[in-house]
Amino acid sequence: MSLFNTSILHVAVWNLAGNDKFTGGDGDGIDPKGAKARNQIKGLANLDADFVTLVEVSPPSHLQVLADGLAAKGLTYQATFLDQPHSHLGIGFLHKPGITVTNPRFIPGSEGIHPNGRQAIAVDLKAGKFKAVVIGVHLKSGREAPEQAIRDSQCQVIGQWITALHSTPGYKQHAILLMGDFNMIPGQDVSNFHHLGGADLMDFVSCWDLQERFSHILESGRENLLDGFAVSRRYSDNYVRGTLRLFPMDWTLDMGRARFRSQVSDHLPFVASFRLF
Repeated sequence: MSLFNTSILHVAVWNLAGNDKFTGGDGDGIDPKGAKARNQIKGLANLDADFVTLVEVSPPSHLQVLADGLAAKGLTYQATFLDQPHSHLGIGFLHKPGITVTNPRFIPGSEGIHPNGRQAIAVDLKAGKFKAVVIGVHLKSGREAPEQAIRDSQCQVIGQWITALHSTPGYKQHAILLMGDFNMIPGQDVSNFHHLGGADLMDFVSCWDLQERFSHILESGRENLLDGFAVSRRYSDNYVRGTLRLFPMDWTLDMGRARFRSQVSDHLPFVASFRLF
């Protein structure tokens, strides 16, 4: 029996901030018995999305730690994960029973010219009559020209893959949902967005629905909108316009942003609604 709302599908994306290898941590990722893991489980329970794309899953076992912790709270999730070929930071998916997630695969070459880059992962999603390909991404970080050039190389491969997908038998009438840590700021990384959209196929709704918002909390206290969410212009009428929003997980956990950054994540999640009819 389905455990999610049968008329609306809530889709979320969140960067877990599992990258401790370069910030003075022990390099083992998120401690499964630590406060950060416990707080992330509480946060995901508050979010209560039907399908979640998770970025910076580290170690790979952390995805199951989250699923088990949510199960203890009465929320059943299945996990889908692929080990990255070049990076310790994974991309994973949690989805409630009644949502079919199949065919997880990397987008070949989507690490671009970055030898240790993360490859984008695509899965096929089916919920009710809604069929989509979900692409989770974690692009190169950094604000300087060399990093932007690396993102260009990654975005070109992903954009070309999206363009080809819309001409692939069996997928011509699927919606495409693209989400993750873009490490791109709307209005600044113009070439990145241009390449990532493929042949003008994607609508970057996060650039529109989240104007004057943020998702990434910096140590200095400043914030920016590095995370992204896009839907294809074709076969995406199921997206309920205007529903993409920043989920105030810091508020739901009764934390200030500085404490949330240190004890949960330096990113806040997005959540959007899709009709299933």
